[in-house]
Amino acid sequence: METPIVVGSFAGLLFVISLLQPLARRLGLAPSVLLAMIGTLIGIVATYLLYTPSTDSFNQVARVFVDPPLNAEMILYIFLPILLFQTSLTLDVRRIFEDIGPILVMAVVAVVVATAFIGFALYPLSGMPLVACLLLGAIVATTDPVAVVAIFRDIGAPARLGRIVEGESLLNDAAAIVLFVILLGILTGNASPDAATATMAFFRSFAGGVVVGVVMSRICVMLLPLMRDLPLAQVTLSLAMPYAVYVLSDQSADVSAVVAVVASGIVFNLYGPSRISPENWEFLQDVWEQIAFWASSLIFILAAILIPKLVDGFELIDVLLLAVLVVAALAARAVVIFGLLPMLRIFNIGQSVSNNYKTVMLWGGMRGAVTLTLALSVSEHAFLAPDVAEFVTKLATAFVLFTLLVYGISLKPLIRLLGLDQLNARDKAIRGQFLALALSDVKHGVEEAANAYHIEPRITKLVTKEYDQRAAAALEETNKLEELKDRDRVTLGLIALADREQQLVLEHFRDKTISSRAISPHLAMAGRIGDLTRSEGRIGYNRATRGRLTFSTRFRAAQWLQRRMKIKRPLATLLADRFEFLLVCRIMVGELIDFNRNRIRPLVGDRVGDILHDMLRVRRDDVHTAIEALRLQYPDYADALEMMFLRKTGLRIEETSYAEAHEQTLIGTELHNDLKRDIDAIRDKTYARPDLDLGLKTRDLVSNHPLFQGISNKQRKMIVRMIRPHFAVPGEKLIRKGDRGDAAYFIASGAVEVRTPERNIRLGRGDIFGEISLLTGSRRSADVVALGYCHLLRLNANDFRELMRKSPDIRAHVRELATARQASTDEAADYVAEKKLAKAQNPPPETACENAADAVAEPETTEASAPDLPPAANDLGGSPAAERAHDDQERESKQAGSS
Repeated sequence: METPIVVGSFAGLLFVISLLQPLARRLGLAPSVLLAMIGTLIGIVATYLLYTPSTDSFNQVARVFVDPPLNAEMILYIFLPILLFQTSLTLDVRRIFEDIGPILVMAVVAVVVATAFIGFALYPLSGMPLVACLLLGAIVATTDPVAVVAIFRDIGAPARLGRIVEGESLLNDAAAIVLFVILLGILTGNASPDAATATMAFFRSFAGGVVVGVVMSRICVMLLPLMRDLPLAQVTLSLAMPYAVYVLSDQSADVSAVVAVVASGIVFNLYGPSRISPENWEFLQDVWEQIAFWASSLIFILAAILIPKLVDGFELIDVLLLAVLVVAALAARAVVIFGLLPMLRIFNIGQSVSNNYKTVMLWGGMRGAVTLTLALSVSEHAFLAPDVAEFVTKLATAFVLFTLLVYGISLKPLIRLLGLDQLNARDKAIRGQFLALALSDVKHGVEEAANAYHIEPRITKLVTKEYDQRAAAALEETNKLEELKDRDRVTLGLIALADREQQLVLEHFRDKTISSRAISPHLAMAGRIGDLTRSEGRIGYNRATRGRLTFSTRFRAAQWLQRRMKIKRPLATLLADRFEFLLVCRIMVGELIDFNRNRIRPLVGDRVGDILHDMLRVRRDDVHTAIEALRLQYPDYADALEMMFLRKTGLRIEETSYAEAHEQTLIGTELHNDLKRDIDAIRDKTYARPDLDLGLKTRDLVSNHPLFQGISNKQRKMIVRMIRPHFAVPGEKLIRKGDRGDAAYFIASGAVEVRTPERNIRLGRGDIFGEISLLTGSRRSADVVALGYCHLLRLNANDFRELMRKSPDIRAHVRELATARQASTDEAADYVAEKKLAKAQNPPPETACENAADAVAEPETTEASAPDLPPAANDLGGSPAAERAHDDQERESKQAGSS
C-alpha cells in the first residue's frame, strides 16, 4: 500500500469521527453506537468496491479498509495501553476504594460467572470444545461503560453508582483479558488444562501485573519533580510509561500487561498530583483526554470496519447460538447484579442500589472495542483450529453488534419508562435553589459591569429586573413543593455546603495555599460528604465530617510499628498529615460559615439557616478541639504549620499582583519572569513542611520524668534499657478491666483517666498506672483511657519487678502512689455505699422495699452522682502530680469525647 493513501484514509476516518460526535448528540445516541454503524457501513462499501467488476478506481483506498495495515496485535499494543491508562487517570481512586467490594464483585466475580454461564450454555449446542466456549465467554465478558456512565450523568444518578460502573469496567477488562490469555494458552497447548493450575496462573498473572505496574509507576512519579516547569516533558513521560509497562509485563515479566497498566495508572493518579503543580496536572489530564478520545474512536471504528469480514458465512445455527449467548450473558449479569450485590449490603459492604438502577446496569452491559479487538486477535491466531477461530470470532462480533444496536438504542427509552429521567421533589428544589443562587450572582456581576462602564442606572435596572424575576420564580417554584419538609430543606442546604466545600478545596489548591500532599484527602472527604448527604441527609453529613477526625487503620498500623518495631517515621508523618489536615479543615469551615450566612440563608430562610449554622459551628468546635489536643503536645509544630500557611498566602498574593501588573502592561515579560523566578525560589523553601519530632527518645523521657529525678547514672541507664516509649492518642484504651497485668506505664506527658466502678481518677505527668495488678498479682481492676495525646514509658511485668527489686527508693515511691490511689478509691466506694444504704433505709413509703433491694444490689456510681462525693474523693485524686496537672489537663479531658 502506498503511504499517502494510508495516511489519507486515516485522515478521512478522523474527519468522520469528528462529525459523528455532534450527530450522536442530536440523535440522542451513544457515540459508540454510531461508530459501530458507520464503521460496519464503511467495511461493507469497501468490500463491495474492492471486489466489484464494475470499477477498479477505488481499489487502493478500499484495500486499506478491507486489509488494513494494522493487525490485531498492533492494535492491542498501540491503543490498549492508552485506553486503560487514561481510564485510570480519570477515576477518583480514593472514593473507588470505598466501594471496592461491589466493584470487585461486578468485575472479577462477574467475569468468572459470565464466562462459566456462556461456556456451559454453548457447549451442548455448538459442537465445540468446552475451553473454546469458555474462551468466547471471557471475550464477551468485558463491558464498555461509556454510554451508561454518560446517561447516568445526564439523569442525575448518584455519583457513587457511576463510580461503581467505571471501576467495574476497568477491573473487568483486566480480569477478562487475564482469563482470555490463560484459556487461549490451554487451547493452543501452551498451558495446562488443569483447573488448579489455571487458577494459580490467573492469580499469579494478576498479582504480578500489580507489582510491576506499581513499581514502574512509582519510579516515574519520582521523576516528575525533575520536570517541574516543563509540562510538555511531564506529558511525554506519562505517555511513555503505559507503553513501557505493557511491553515489559508482556514480553519480559510474563505477567498480565493489562493489569500492570491499570495498576500503574492508579498509582500515577494517586501520587502524581502531589509531584507537579495544579496547572500542569490539569494540562496533563486534558492532553490525555484528547489522546484517549482519538484512540478509543479509532480502535472502535477500525474494529467495526472489519465486522463484515469477521461475520462472513453467518448461518442459521449461528443465529441460534447468538440467541443462547445473549440469554446466557444477560442471565449471568442478572445473577451478579440482583443476587450478589444485595448480599454485600447485608454485610454492610457498599451502598444499596435501587432496582430501577440495577435494571439500567443490567441492560447497559454493552460490549465495545476491547471485545472486538480480542475477537480479531483470535481470527488471526496461527495456532488455533480454523473452525474454533471462526466460531469464536463470528459470535463475539455478532454479540457486540447486538448489544450496541439493541441495548444502546433502547437504553434511554428504558430509562424514561422507569421514570429515572424525572426530577424528584428534592431535585426540583435543588434546581430552583441553585438557579436562584446563580441568577443572584449574575445580577451582581451585571451591576458591577454597569458601574465599571458608566452605564445609566435606568438601563441597569431594566436588565437586572429580569434576573430578579427569574430568581423569584425559581424560589416560588421551590416553595410550592408542599411535600418538601424542613428536613429536606436542611438537606438542600447541606448539599450546597458540600458542593461549595469541594470548590473551596480546588480554589485553595490552585492558589497553592494547600499542599499537594493535603489535596487528595480533602477532595476525598468533600466527595464523601456530598455523597452521604445526598443519600442520608443530615445524619450522613455528620457521619462524613466526623469520620475524618477519627484515627484510621493506617494510623493504628503506624502506632504498632512505633511500639513493636521502634519505627517512628510513619507515625510522625501521619501525625504531621493530621496536623495539616485539621488546620485546613478549620479554614474551610470558617469560609463555609460565611458562605452559609451570606448566600444560603437568604435562600432557605432563617430557621434552616440557623440549623446549618449550628451544625457548622459544632463541626468547627470538633476540629478546634482536635487541633488543641495536638497543640498541647506539639505547640512549636502547630505554630510552624500556621506560619507556613500564612507564608503561602503571602506568596499567592504576591504572585497574583505580579501577574495582574503584567496583564496590565505595567511590567514587561522579562521583568515578570524574573519576579516569578524569585517567587519560585522562595516557594521551594516555604513549601518544605517541617519534620515532626514525636519526642519519643527514651533517654530524654526518662531523664525528664519526675519519678526518676535524682537517681544515679547507672540506675538511669538500666531503666533506659528496660523501658519502651509508648505513644497514645485521645480516647485510646490503654488498659482493660479484667485483663492480666503485663506492664506498668509512667506518664511523661499528657493525661489519662482511670475508670473504676466507684469513680474516675485522672492522672497526669509524673504519675504511674497499671502497677497495682503487678504488685498484687490480681487482674486489672479498672479501664484506663488516654484523655489526650500522651507520651508514656512502658515497662513490662518482669522488668518492673526487677526495677522494684534493684531500686528501693523508686519502689517506695511507687507503693506510696498506689496506696494513696487505692485509699482514695476505697473511700469513694465506702461513701457511695453509705449514701445508697441511707437512701434505701428512708425511701418513699410506696417503694421502700423495692428501692432498698436495688440500692444493695447496685454498688456502682454514675458520673452524674460524682458531685455527691466528699471533697477528698471528688477532686483529681490519686496523686499530687495529678493535682499539679489539673489546669493543663482540664481541656484535654474534653477532647476525649470528640476524638
